[in-house]
Amino acid sequence: MREASTKLLVELEPGSNVTDLLRQREAANPAHALYARKGPNGWTDVPAQKFLHDVCALAKGLIAGGLEPGDTVAVMSATRYEWALVDFAIWFAGGVSVPIDEASTPGQVEWILHDAGARRVFAQDRGKVSLITGILESSTLLKDRLVPVVRMDDDGDAPNLASLSAAGMGVTDAELERHRSAAGLDDVASLAYTSGTTGRPKGCVITHGNFALVAVNVVAFLPEILKGRNARTLMFLPLANVLARAAQVACLHAGATLGHVSRPADLRADLGTFKPTFLLAVPRIFEKVRADAVHQAARSGTAGIFRAASAAAIRFSAAQDTVARGGGSGPGLALRARHAVFDRLVYPKLRQLLGGRVRYAVSAAGPLAPEDAHFFRGAGIPVLEGYGLSETTAPCTANTPARTRVGSVGVPLPGTTIRVAEDGEVLVKGIGVFKGYHANEAATAEAFVDGFFRTGDLGELDPQGYLTITGRKKQPAKING
Repeated sequence: MREASTKLLVELEPGSNVTDLLRQREAANPAHALYARKGPNGWTDVPAQKFLHDVCALAKGLIAGGLEPGDTVAVMSATRYEWALVDFAIWFAGGVSVPIDEASTPGQVEWILHDAGARRVFAQDRGKVSLITGILESSTLLKDRLVPVVRMDDDGDAPNLASLSAAGMGVTDAELERHRSAAGLDDVASLAYTSGTTGRPKGCVITHGNFALVAVNVVAFLPEILKGRNARTLMFLPLANVLARAAQVACLHAGATLGHVSRPADLRADLGTFKPTFLLAVPRIFEKVRADAVHQAARSGTAGIFRAASAAAIRFSAAQDTVARGGGSGPGLALRARHAVFDRLVYPKLRQLLGGRVRYAVSAAGPLAPEDAHFFRGAGIPVLEGYGLSETTAPCTANTPARTRVGSVGVPLPGTTIRVAEDGEVLVKGIGVFKGYHANEAATAEAFVDGFFRTGDLGELDPQGYLTITGRKKQPAKING
């Protein structure tokens, strides 16, 4: 049995919660752009003051509608700005958010609404409202409950975000504060339901401490990425995914400006107009960017040059990795010279495919091919892999700019211990580990051993604490999933 730990970098007051991160950010700089919204004329910044104001207005609407601290509110929507707005409004009202994946079947939606005891549902548009209304009206599980459905826009017929905010105008600031401050770090912030591929979805109980402590410690652990000059990123992972929401909270704490991409077809154009400085993406995005670069080179008649540049990038990064593992002397003079030429002639075109300003990328939700990691790092975009699951509030290990070993998923995050059991299973204890499965004591008991969460994944720890995922014990491995 091998074990590795990283000391907690930032502590929080036990009585605090996720909403305090927003209040602190707004107090530090009310004019700072926390988000950017895409419109017909491009991206428009949303200052912290404006975001906080709109969050409070929606939260008052929820309170006026009878929401009490601890009540659950479901959200079914594509990734978009309104998701962030609604998520924080639920927390400010003292509620517990329950994301529902857009790909969920009607049966899964019905079960989640029932199991979570949702008091209200936010739905992206009229199509989602119709879907959820139909489920509520036909369900035997939900037939005796009144569950209002709110459309997540400001236009058209009520109920929508505008009408909900208007309904809360009579709620006092004191009442809002009573709701907002009701939860502490150990209280529930969200029920994140698993996919249910092996049965009914299970609700992971994610606390305010999970989200908040992970956020502040990730920012302290990865300041080069999240606190870099004019840091900004695009979120295109589903916000029903714990990883995406944990990253969104971390960006807010760091002050990194966040934009949202709702449609995959818009991603390439949005990268060009938003110009992120860092990205969180799944491996297939990196595969596609590389394939697009190959295609562009073939169309322009420079396929041979691109192949040579690719080979140089991979060799350059591999030589750096050998040094990181305690061997070799790094890229030789000839390789350095060759790499420098390509860095002027070829690699900038690749970087332009990601907007031209990306300094770092993080790969999530699946294993990244080592060759792709070497290719991008050699071309000037280090791609850092990490590991986690919904039950660990996503990241529990990560490579960092200063400590990277390609092929590994990095070292434990601050406040986290990784243990590899005798049978090779990866076990996790720390600030991100959930409280258990909602209303499912048997599943919760099965998920823990000696206070560690059993991931079901197989792995190896090297003497320096780097974790490598080698397979799975009972279900597919998730890299920062």
